[in-house]
Amino acid sequence: MVKRITEIQSFLSHADYSLAVRRMLDLSLDCGDSELLRAAINWSKTYHAHLKNNSEGLPNNFFTEAEALLLQLQRFEASGILTPKMLMNVENISKKYSSSNFSLKPISLQVKTGDILGIVGENGNGKTTLLRCLCGELALDSGHVAYTTITNPDYYNIKGHVAFIPQRIPKWHGLLKDNLHFSASLAGNTGDKNELMVDFMLERLNLTDYAHLTWSKISSGYRTRFEIARILLQQPSLLILNEPLANLDINAQQTILTDLRYLAKSVYHPMGIILSSQQLHEVEKVADNVLLIKQGSCLFSTNDNDEATSSSAIELETSASRDTIIGLLGEEHIRIQFNGGFYTITSSSFNAHYMISKLLNNEVPITYFRDITNSTKRFF
Repeated sequence: MVKRITEIQSFLSHADYSLAVRRMLDLSLDCGDSELLRAAINWSKTYHAHLKNNSEGLPNNFFTEAEALLLQLQRFEASGILTPKMLMNVENISKKYSSSNFSLKPISLQVKTGDILGIVGENGNGKTTLLRCLCGELALDSGHVAYTTITNPDYYNIKGHVAFIPQRIPKWHGLLKDNLHFSASLAGNTGDKNELMVDFMLERLNLTDYAHLTWSKISSGYRTRFEIARILLQQPSLLILNEPLANLDINAQQTILTDLRYLAKSVYHPMGIILSSQQLHEVEKVADNVLLIKQGSCLFSTNDNDEATSSSAIELETSASRDTIIGLLGEEHIRIQFNGGFYTITSSSFNAHYMISKLLNNEVPITYFRDITNSTKRFF
């Protein structure tokens, strides 16, 4: 608890106000006190109203209310403890379509509460097929999926514990907020608790201003965010998202991924998250494990020690020629490729730090650099 309070104080002192507000909401929810959570929601609403009015500088009461909330949070010493629990154990599942030559080769994986598993790969390589197998939408040709929190894993029970958000989200009918209230009721929240949880989710995902609109009046990006809110209110054990970043702008992508990281580890309702994406770098920043799917096979897993890389790899952007780079690092020590404006350099002799230092010390102009030794990017 102390660590999380200190984290919020740090966000406030460094003007990371949006993140401070979101974390304050998370911590208030984890404490399980309705009055405290309502106070945090009202504080969040004040902040968002201030942003909407484009006012300069936050009012003093924003900070005094923050201090009051943090003082109240200090009373809840037990909050913030998450004990991971196995949610899904997948052993060598495969799937072949009779209407095409494509097949999903045997894949194994595990997901626990608090985990984020990233599934990356180019279109048409099996990411969606894998996700649909995991959520019970497709029958398996071989292998087994064990849902460890479900006693009788028929399709109905799986749907009650495993939520799947497709890339193309079905249209909602009626007001957005009414749909959220219905979802909250499915988790057993009625009356004041229902209202509280919907208000929390609207503020947590910054959706309050759009809650009284209909589906046709919001953008595709906000449709994705509302669908995430709707599903989270149902409190699934496992959340599976297919390309959730596709309809979001760059800033929204970063916000949603950060939010998923924190929400997965919620003490109030921890869950596992599986998400597919082509945004490799963004997914790798938040995922505990990343699987690279290529032509239906799991080509690489960041958690598989047997697949540990034996060479280092970097990618960089520079105006220097290929010959200049080879001359400095030595043709016998590196393999260099040029693709899409970037050089990809791999080496069994040098680590990433040595290679970039060698280039910089010889005044090679570098406008972009990334160590991809442990990234799935090196396999593209």
